[in-house]
Amino acid sequence: MTSAKGRVYIMGVGPGDPELITVKARKILDQADLVLYTGSLLSRELFKSCKPTVEIHDSAGMTLPEILDRLREAALAGKVAARVHDGDSSFFGAHREQMLPLEAAGLECVVIPGVSSVFAGAAALKDELTVPDLTQTVILTRMEGRTAMPEKEKLGDLARHQATLVLFLSAGLVERAVAELKQGYPEETPVAVVYKASCPDQKIIRGTLADIAGKVRAEKIAMYALIYVGKAFDQALKSEPDAFKSKLYDKDFSHAFRKAETKR
Repeated sequence: MTSAKGRVYIMGVGPGDPELITVKARKILDQADLVLYTGSLLSRELFKSCKPTVEIHDSAGMTLPEILDRLREAALAGKVAARVHDGDSSFFGAHREQMLPLEAAGLECVVIPGVSSVFAGAAALKDELTVPDLTQTVILTRMEGRTAMPEKEKLGDLARHQATLVLFLSAGLVERAVAELKQGYPEETPVAVVYKASCPDQKIIRGTLADIAGKVRAEKIAMYALIYVGKAFDQALKSEPDAFKSKLYDKDFSHAFRKAETKR
């Protein structure tokens, strides 16, 4: 790896399990002189192997100008500055508003992708987000809260596609979410909620649009959860191993790397 000094690294470090950080992100953390991370979402265990002289600050109580000042000061001093996000910073990570001012100040910013919680949740469920002949589109979105949604991205409108849909930042608004989802999905549509995907206290709740809100409230879950909606989460699919198979491995399907078997 080339010298990391004088750069700002904006990176995702995974959904919670410290083993789900990428090798590249681990190498940067081990070199870092300054680490800013969101303490409400990430464990300090991620930073156990950082060098003894590193400065580590929880950014949960900081404003954007304070974050930028810290990163700018470190990078201009030739230090390795790491802005650490949970999951992948390109999903609701606000890395654009951090990166642009830093680059405008003449600093080099490097973005390192991370394992998103959406994939950690799917792994916990042991469900595919896309199933051949059933659903081939995934919508990643959130409920409208204090931050408004663009007019053409209202949840009720997105629900009309009946694709696989994953809601971030919405467990505390589950009743409203269900009401809007019902504008497009049938009431019997399978729903799965994954709380703290990949963490020791991970929890999975399954149901349908008819009953999931009550189940989530009964578990007192209002944060740190993803809501998965769609036919892909129907547990009956697991009893039909010969249904909805990919054509890629079908013996009668030719592609660039394999010819179909000759039928007799």
